[in-house]
Amino acid sequence: MEHRRLGASGLTVPALSLGTGTFGGRGPLFGAWGNSDADDARRLLDIAIDAGVTLFDTADVYSDGASEEVLGQALKGRRDQVLISTKAGLPVGDGPNDAGTSRTRLVTAVDAALRRLDTDHIDLFQLHAFDAATPVEEVLATLDDLVRAGKVRYTGVSNFSGWQLMKSLAAADRDARPRYAAHQVYYSLVGRDYEWELMPLAQDQGVGALVWSPLGWGRLTGRIRRGTPVPAGSRLHDTADYGPPVDDELLYDVVDALDAIAEETGRTVPQVAINWLLRRPTVSSVIIGARNEEQLRQNLGAVGWELAPEQVARLDAASLRTAPYPYFPYRRQEAFARRNPPLAG
Repeated sequence: MEHRRLGASGLTVPALSLGTGTFGGRGPLFGAWGNSDADDARRLLDIAIDAGVTLFDTADVYSDGASEEVLGQALKGRRDQVLISTKAGLPVGDGPNDAGTSRTRLVTAVDAALRRLDTDHIDLFQLHAFDAATPVEEVLATLDDLVRAGKVRYTGVSNFSGWQLMKSLAAADRDARPRYAAHQVYYSLVGRDYEWELMPLAQDQGVGALVWSPLGWGRLTGRIRRGTPVPAGSRLHDTADYGPPVDDELLYDVVDALDAIAEETGRTVPQVAINWLLRRPTVSSVIIGARNEEQLRQNLGAVGWELAPEQVARLDAASLRTAPYPYFPYRRQEAFARRNPPLAG
């Protein structure tokens, strides 16, 4: 397993990490993803750790905290071998302080996560969403206190816009607070919006990308193709509305290219899709998920080999779409594009 620095921080993370949204199985969304208990999770962790995966990602909203509980149980006896990443900020109840990233919410959330995970520290704690009602100075001061207390070692964010992330980084620099090392983002061959603004920002500011849903919310598994309905057993029937939208024609164009390259390489469609992501600028780790051992082993096969440049170019072409405003005018001006080339695509 290749290991990479997390952005400009000193933390080293594996190129593939394991998401634990399938642990616990509570609620309509996470119940459809999977319902691994501690014994099931322990077997998955055995496989992952043996393959060099040492970063495990969870959140307080995953199965109402059950994901953290199961992960903590499955890691007993080997906590010092791994890194734990968790998140907070999304609503976990109906109370006035059950959502957001105020000092009260963050301190409470970290203490609760530590109890559920049965650990004394969180290696990477991320804000699950931007809270416009709480000043960034309050958020950063609270995270600084949590780091100084030894409860959190590194901090990051998830699903921030460019201005939200840059405002936070600027405030951290001004007030000498710890900078966000990571940005957990949606990025896939059928969702390349990360490239327009967030990727250049990450490159400039030294923020590492942790990629969630690298298979486009389950659409790049190799089971969905042009002219065929979504398979009966697909979780998309229950979960499509929760995830990022994908244009059908874009999906089919990408799958056509993936099919051809999978045949050329002797790899699976998911392995090709994940391998493409691992080549992209700023990507520190791609978070894979698995409901069972077979899925996990297949996704782990995305590393240890490389796509040929010509194959990468075909995937780039099949997945590229017109950039949104204000980016598209400059992509169309050849002289300007030469001076300001895109980082990807």
